[in-house]
Amino acid sequence: MQAAGASLLDRIGPAILITHSQGGTHGWLWADARPKLVKAIVAVEPSGPPFQSTIVKDAAAKQYGITDVALSYDPPPDRVDERGRPLQSKEHVAANGATYLLQQEPARRLKNLIDIPVLLETGEASSHASYDLFTVQYLRQAGVKVEHLRLADKDIRGNGHLQFLELNNLDIIQLLEEWIALIT
Repeated sequence: MQAAGASLLDRIGPAILITHSQGGTHGWLWADARPKLVKAIVAVEPSGPPFQSTIVKDAAAKQYGITDVALSYDPPPDRVDERGRPLQSKEHVAANGATYLLQQEPARRLKNLIDIPVLLETGEASSHASYDLFTVQYLRQAGVKVEHLRLADKDIRGNGHLQFLELNNLDIIQLLEEWIALIT
């Protein structure tokens, strides 16, 4: 998928990527492969949290933090941790008692993503509301400029994961368009 996305970007030129859910991984991979052609990423509840899968319980999930496929880190991963991951991770405990993983410090930088603005958007009633913050923290730790838009903070209430099907979807689109206008 990374090669296909890179080929598409080569063909169409500069783009703003808008991703959702499991497709969120593609945005990170395409931007990594063609950082000069990705002007921004709008990640609507992307696959998360880092190093974990909420769909399939798999200890090998997201070997590279936010993807299963290698990304360009600086410095590059040079060994595997006790879980068999190329990036060393450290467990943290959230305020709600949930555990999540970030990179061990000093964190490796996502060198091809650090100049790409990212908006990560989360609905109030979605399962992502419990862990998208960890993805935001991971991206920031890796040097990515990411803004976390929680719809509830903008008084858009009750949205689940399939926001584009909900009655207030145009309100959400307006917020995303406003962010895009600010960064372009």
